[in-house]
Amino acid sequence: MAGRQEKELQNVTLLGSEQTKYKYSYDPGVLETFDNQHPYRDYMVKFNCPEFTTLCPKTGQPDFATLYISYIPEQKMVESKSLKLYLFSFRNHGDFHEDSVNTIMNDLIELMDPRYIEVWGKFTPRGGISIDPFCNYGKKGTKYEEIANYRLMNHDLYPETITNR
Repeated sequence: MAGRQEKELQNVTLLGSEQTKYKYSYDPGVLETFDNQHPYRDYMVKFNCPEFTTLCPKTGQPDFATLYISYIPEQKMVESKSLKLYLFSFRNHGDFHEDSVNTIMNDLIELMDPRYIEVWGKFTPRGGISIDPFCNYGKKGTKYEEIANYRLMNHDLYPETITNR
């Protein structure tokens, strides 16, 4: 692994494993991190997750969404395979759309302590209504808190081109 010490990646156990075990109930314990190699720089990492599935807590019917997870890392970053397995763990988990995106954001904040993070769920319509919850967080008392406030107030000002429904 060019440029990385084995010690830096010792906590990354899922990547490259041929023995992947899928959890069928919510499990934030599957999330793993690795060290940010550029903690001196602000940059955005964005995950587009077009196959997110969870269950309606009332009817048990599946809900489908594209999730957009973007963050500015501090010292730690989320490993992508562990994120995939974590998101898969929602497959049989019953939560409302708004709760799902907030839970995901809260778990990632606890895991990484990022400078800034946002999670946006673009759920497919059920009953003729789509729900697109957006939540974000910026470290308190920093410019990232100001960015979070700005993004929250301005995140959806323009009509969208709907491509995931």
